[in-house]
Amino acid sequence: MSAAELKPETQENVRDIVIDEVLPHAAETIWKALTSAQLIARWLMSPTGFEAVEGNAFTFQTTPGGAWDGVIHCRVLEVVPNRRLVYAWKGGDARNTGYGAPLDTVVTWSLSPVEAGTRIRLVHAGFVLPRNGSAYTGMSDGWKKVVRQLDEISGEE
Repeated sequence: MSAAELKPETQENVRDIVIDEVLPHAAETIWKALTSAQLIARWLMSPTGFEAVEGNAFTFQTTPGGAWDGVIHCRVLEVVPNRRLVYAWKGGDARNTGYGAPLDTVVTWSLSPVEAGTRIRLVHAGFVLPRNGSAYTGMSDGWKKVVRQLDEISGEE
């Protein structure tokens, strides 16, 4: 019996979304797309107040739902130019279940040069199931599309 099977049903499970791909661009080119507010708006959402500076707070606005206003509150946690960008990603409202339920997660972008370009590893960590089930499901597919759009934007540079 696995450890997961031994957990009581009331126990919360934490899940991460992980996308690991090689993009045919230099790390510096992808980094520019990850850290320019104007470019972020093209592959993700338009950020308000974004700067790639540790401690900087910024927001994204997405579709509101229930008691949630749709604001995603972020704070830059780590910046290693051309290698790593980490930010907190929080949103939701305690009165919501499903879409817009409270979410307290961390997004980590890691870049590593490889022969074919750059390995990009995105980890969106900390989805608490079942509470964040709808966010986990929607964002699992959503982040795949975002990485494809990031690839396209990086190819224009």
